[in-house]
Parts: sequence; structure tokens; C-alpha cells
Amino acid sequence: MTELDIAEVARRAGVPPSTLRFYEEKGLIAATGRRGLRRQYDPGVLERLALIALGRTAGFSLDEIARMFTPDGQPRIDRRMLTDRADELDRRIGELVVLRDSLRHAAACPAPSHLECPTFRDLLHAAASGGVTRPRRRPPGS
Repeated sequence: MTELDIAEVARRAGVPPSTLRFYEEKGLIAATGRRGLRRQYDPGVLERLALIALGRTAGFSLDEIARMFTPDGQPRIDRRMLTDRADELDRRIGELVVLRDSLRHAAACPAPSHLECPTFRDLLHAAASGGVTRPRRRPPGS
């Protein structure tokens, strides 16, 4: 397959050329050469960019993602690191579920003021202390 220039890679990957240049500077991707002033890439760079995008979506830093590749560009992903991130995402999902449920409760709470709603006050307290945790169970309408 023929090489792709930077504009084509940017279009297909859905990222601006500046991101490709930045990733190249960080050692995440490498141009195979130039045609005139335009960088050229092997078509395999698209799969590598997809892995980078997946890693970013999962919350990995670019440095962590860089360590997921061998010097020749092949994926070398630490399965323990993936498990740890999945566990972290499970914890975050739990926090978000609590937050969602608390907000829904506050939206429907019959208390005259949100500050009079015990569940909403628990949510405020949790936010002030640095994290949302599961508030005490309150009966409906409290």
C-alpha cells in the first residue's frame, strides 16, 4: 500500500496535523519520510493512532501510551496496567452513578429548598470533602 501524507492521515484519524506533529515529537508515531515539505506515513500509522485514541479515552497519559509500544512500533501492552485502569474506571462509574442518582433525587425532592434536602446536603458534603461517595439511604421524599 502507498504511503499517506500528513493531511490524509489527519483526515482519516480525525485529528489535526498539529496533533500528528506533536505525537511524532513525543515518539508515539514516526513519519517514513517527506514528499516536498509534507510528512509521509505508513498506512499502519492509522491503527497506531486508533490505539493512542483508545488509550487517551481510557485515561492513560501519553507517556503511559508511549510505553505500550516496542521500539519498532509494535503494541506491547501490560495487561496488569489494563486491569488496574479497568478497576479505576469501575470505581469512577460507581461514583458517577451515585452522583447521577443524587442529582435525580434533588431534582424531584419535595423539600422547599435544596439545602433542606438531606440527600442533597450529603452530596454537598461529599463534594466538599473531595469525592462523591454513596450517601446514606434516605426514604423517598426526604
